[in-house]
Amino acid sequence: MSKEFILPDIGEGIVECEVVEWLVAVGETVKEDQPICDVMTDKALVQIPAVHDGVITQLHYEKGDIAKVHEPLFAMNVAGEAPQEAANNAVEESEQAVSTQGEHLEDFILPDIGEGIVECEIVEWLVSEGESIKEDQAVCDVMTDKALVQIPAKYDGVVEKLYYQKGDIAQVHSPLFQVRLADSVGATSTPAKSVEAELAIHKPQAVETPAAQAPVVNGKAVASPAVRRRAREMDIDIRLVPGSGKNGRVYKEDLEKFLKQGAAPAVATTEPQSPVAPVATPSVGGTRVEPIRGMKAAMAKQMVASVSTIPHFTYSDEIDLTDLIALRLSLKEQYAKQGIKLTMMPFFIKALSLAIKEFPILNSQVNDDCTEITYFDDHNIGMAVDSKLGLLVPNIKGCQNKSIVDVAEAVTKLTDAAREGRVSPDDLKGGTISISNIGAIGGTTATPIINKPEVAIVALGKLQHLPRFDANGNVVSRSIMQVSWSGDHRVIDGGTIARFNNLWKSYLEEPAKMMMAMR
Repeated sequence: MSKEFILPDIGEGIVECEVVEWLVAVGETVKEDQPICDVMTDKALVQIPAVHDGVITQLHYEKGDIAKVHEPLFAMNVAGEAPQEAANNAVEESEQAVSTQGEHLEDFILPDIGEGIVECEIVEWLVSEGESIKEDQAVCDVMTDKALVQIPAKYDGVVEKLYYQKGDIAQVHSPLFQVRLADSVGATSTPAKSVEAELAIHKPQAVETPAAQAPVVNGKAVASPAVRRRAREMDIDIRLVPGSGKNGRVYKEDLEKFLKQGAAPAVATTEPQSPVAPVATPSVGGTRVEPIRGMKAAMAKQMVASVSTIPHFTYSDEIDLTDLIALRLSLKEQYAKQGIKLTMMPFFIKALSLAIKEFPILNSQVNDDCTEITYFDDHNIGMAVDSKLGLLVPNIKGCQNKSIVDVAEAVTKLTDAAREGRVSPDDLKGGTISISNIGAIGGTTATPIINKPEVAIVALGKLQHLPRFDANGNVVSRSIMQVSWSGDHRVIDGGTIARFNNLWKSYLEEPAKMMMAMR
């Protein structure tokens, strides 16, 4: 059957684009990932690829037309899908089966889960087929390029089918799983169609064979699109891989096992062959290819955009934290009894906010062509956190109005959430300046990359006990930390960053001065 290709989000804020050139024609056979057309946004020329093998049946726009995001761009017959008649029969059979039971099937459609998010990876299914679920019960964890999100059930019911395997890529606005509901729950005029009926078998079909029968070599491999893509990346003929799933379905683990066994591509044949002793193929200079996606992909794009558009300059200094450490130690136990974890970070953040009051240029942003600068009243200070999903920079909103204790509570909450990958999108947006505590892992100095569109970032080095001279010329041990600033040289010069750092440093080296400034 003909299936519409919906033009996805192709950039933040992009709602339409111009069709520059069609690279295929109606009736032409195309392969997955083959370029279909070039489109021009207000920022770049983008090439749109096919997501399936198949035959082009219709092009919805002419060259030069304006195409809308989230609307059909072209249509194609997808290879391996069941005919429309079979899909219709499946719907009728499904309706007949449930009509006598007072139940109906309904697909759960994956909703918008973040600004600009069009797909996500299935991290973990928290339920299984046949399991009863309750409204708001967590069904699965999915990972976007910004956070780990938990998808809840909308109704009470029984999970009928999971449409994706762990590790597959699910599309927003497409069915995620199917649930059997009572007619009184979420009922519509007609029972909801299953994904197979709605999309006429979205995934390649398996030939019914006995469970013990080995997959047919040179036959139609049973695997998800994500597994097929992985097989191409590993340069493996997926038809030769024995599948461990039902009806010989191939999973990513099967690909890894096939590669580890040193299996070499063989001439495919359907004729019976006599058993031959396997020949061990030594693995020499092996490689492993993994796709870059999710948080890592988002970070890569953000860092490239920052270093390619912002002229960075770095300023380094050292701060004597001896007195601040003594103050923290004297207060630590007192606040611990109240459930407040008082680390050094809240002091760094509050001192930064106090210094920003005197140097508002550090709490600003410039537009893309650097013709305007915007100053922010709120000090939304971000912290770079090394989470299990990659680098996250949640920010504490309105630090200028918070006490050190308030900041400490926010730091604990955001750090714990970020390390689990469950920080909310709102906490990742709207930052105005950032701190990277690289010294918590190791290292004394760094050259941090600005978190665009901010104009400055500071990296904290590890704390060291070093010899220094006191006022009387005696050598004493002091708690020293190296700090490294990166600034946007379009709007911040060396003198400004030096004076700003000196004020921030004075608050940290003389805690009494910082307390007096918090009036």
